Amino acid sequence: MKFSTEPSGKKLAHPDTSERYAAKSAGGRIALFDLDHTLIPIDSDYEWGEFTIAQGWCEATEFKRRNAEFFAQYRAGTLDIHAYVRFATRAIREQGATKSVAAHASFMRDVVQKIITPQAQALVQQHRDAGDELVIVTATNEFVTRPIAEAFGVKELIAVELARDAQGQLTGEIKGTPSFREGKVARVEQWLAARQLGWHDVQTCFYTDSLNDLALLEKVSCPVATNPDERLRAIATERGWRILDLF
Repeated sequence: MKFSTEPSGKKLAHPDTSERYAAKSAGGRIALFDLDHTLIPIDSDYEWGEFTIAQGWCEATEFKRRNAEFFAQYRAGTLDIHAYVRFATRAIREQGATKSVAAHASFMRDVVQKIITPQAQALVQQHRDAGDELVIVTATNEFVTRPIAEAFGVKELIAVELARDAQGQLTGEIKGTPSFREGKVARVEQWLAARQLGWHDVQTCFYTDSLNDLALLEKVSCPVATNPDERLRAIATERGWRILDLF
């Protein structure tokens, strides 16, 4: 990873130019980005939950307790993603699509847009300028993350997909394989297969902060531990992976 220094003194990463990632391949190069604590310095699902409390959609004390409990499980690698999605989508299921979409627009304006850093935007833009395909791969659901991906100008989003009933209403269940832990590998493989590609056809780089993403880090051509927690930082150091601190 090469670095340049902005006037602020903050080092920004350029796309990897190592032989393994820079080599041309039939399917080109793909830059994969985790979202929460990687491109943005918050957990978007957690903060959306806090935002719904402020909207009066949830009982504050119990919701905060359960939200914090699920977040701790995620950090520990013990999260039941199905139970969490039922909990996390309850408010939008009760409020309905129109009201929820309007609230999310306010969430983007009042919370997300304020914390997107120039360093993260520059990293994405550098890969874009290099001609890489950009994909955000997140364990947060598509309702929360689609507008955030759009804020980065990234069209390709692999997120937890939400199941709908015959009337098109959210059920609280997950559609297909959740993009969580080993599921991220499976979902990226599905994304590649839809384009008649396999891992051997492409060079891949993956940025993430979380040990939950170890399976995908081990699969890609160029793993980059980004704003890593202590456990991932230790593994990255041991294995000689690149470490990038954006914020």
